[in-house]
Amino acid sequence: MSLEVIVGRNGLSTSDVIAIARYKAHIKISQEALDAMAASRKIVDDLAASEVPAYGISTGFGALAKKHIDPELRSQLQKSLIRSHAAGSGAPVEDEVVRAMMSLRLATMCSGFTGVRPLTAQTYAALLNAHLTPVVREFGSLGCSGDLAPLSTCALALMGEGEVRRKDGTVVSTSIAMEEEGITPVELTSKEGLALINGTDGMTGMLVMALDDATALLKTVDVTAAMSIEALLGTDKVFAEHLHTIRPHPGQSASAKNLRELLALSPLIKSHSGKEDGRVQDAYSLRCAPQVAGGARDTLSHALTVAERELNSVIDNPIVLPDGDVRSNGNFHGAPIAYVLDFVAIALADVASMSERRTDRMLDEHRSFGLPPFLADNAGVDSGMMIAQYTQAGLVSEMKRLAVPASVDSIPSSAMQEDHVSMGWHAARKLRKSIDALARVIAIELMVSARGIDLRAPLLPSAGTGAAIRTLRTKVQGPGTDRWLTPEIEASYELVLSRQILSAVEKEVGVLA
Repeated sequence: MSLEVIVGRNGLSTSDVIAIARYKAHIKISQEALDAMAASRKIVDDLAASEVPAYGISTGFGALAKKHIDPELRSQLQKSLIRSHAAGSGAPVEDEVVRAMMSLRLATMCSGFTGVRPLTAQTYAALLNAHLTPVVREFGSLGCSGDLAPLSTCALALMGEGEVRRKDGTVVSTSIAMEEEGITPVELTSKEGLALINGTDGMTGMLVMALDDATALLKTVDVTAAMSIEALLGTDKVFAEHLHTIRPHPGQSASAKNLRELLALSPLIKSHSGKEDGRVQDAYSLRCAPQVAGGARDTLSHALTVAERELNSVIDNPIVLPDGDVRSNGNFHGAPIAYVLDFVAIALADVASMSERRTDRMLDEHRSFGLPPFLADNAGVDSGMMIAQYTQAGLVSEMKRLAVPASVDSIPSSAMQEDHVSMGWHAARKLRKSIDALARVIAIELMVSARGIDLRAPLLPSAGTGAAIRTLRTKVQGPGTDRWLTPEIEASYELVLSRQILSAVEKEVGVLA
């Protein structure tokens, strides 16, 4: 099924961004947006013909804003801006990041407040529709004035310069790829260079995708928490609804609801739930799972609010107003996005830390209520899952390092004209690494808890957690003598990241909160 996203004047939704970035949705620009761009372009053309200085139209940029540019040099000014600012370094970032960034820059163009020609926006959309992805490097953005080097690299492709990655993954000269696709490079005119690069689009696009991934992972960690509770013969009494309504954090209530549904009618839980059960209180990593995963959910909710506001914002400098005024502003500063990118990384690191504590408990014969040491087949001869926990601990430690905020840093640039920056791009790059690490942490808890449950036979898990184990067992063997664990960890990670575990569970118990 082909997807289509219509880009109008009112920005994009989070689902629109995901559709374009990850599922290669076809883009169509609305007529209303084309008309608005034409109207704002007329304002720019009139100012370009005037002798009154206008920033970005008849002047230089940044610290060179006081320098007047003669009319015959203004086209060269735009080209020079893009070429000089496309100064990235390092490994190429992921195609989905570039596509998300480009989709958001296109949305700002279509707002009718930037002064770009309709042709420029249409050609930008044509690059996306042809799946020609500019090769954007890891380093180059300070998050203010927007994501300059990454967006300049995309603008360079619009000019037919630089390199792009084709749909088949090959990297070629942009001019060759555009000729193959029948796309004519754009000759930029007054103001257009600035309009293509003054945005928070890279960091915002990464935030949108991170929230999509993190939402699924927090549901999956409820699944693995439930599995660990079963494997450790824990109690589900602490997840009773009335205990969570008296502390009405929405995320906590949602996580507790998931745990109730996942553990409902579990033979493993019922096996020790009578009056003779001495398990009055489980350890915090079991008992407080909804409070931590729920707190992370509420953090995501706040971050989503910020992301949605940004998706409906016009980020450019200067802004072309309908009354003909062109105003400089500071809306390109990435602080609001940078803060929540860091906040989410902090919350996810704590979720991972609790997951690892549950894993460690299952491997310790003194705390696992009868499970063999390290879940080994023949402890001493076999080490079981001992070193899988080491790997998990290393990932958690890395996530703690990645949780150190980037947004508290600032390095002045542009001869002190840009004397405070957000570092939002770096916060976003950290968060992507944190998301990947969390998926791996959850994957190891999944493997360990599944083995712990299998070792409780003939007692059985609940329907929901049983579905997770059956899906895992299509790629990862059950208990037995020691074997090479790396392929199994990677297979479990793929099942978590691709949401196959979550999908299997939801088919059994319904959509999780």
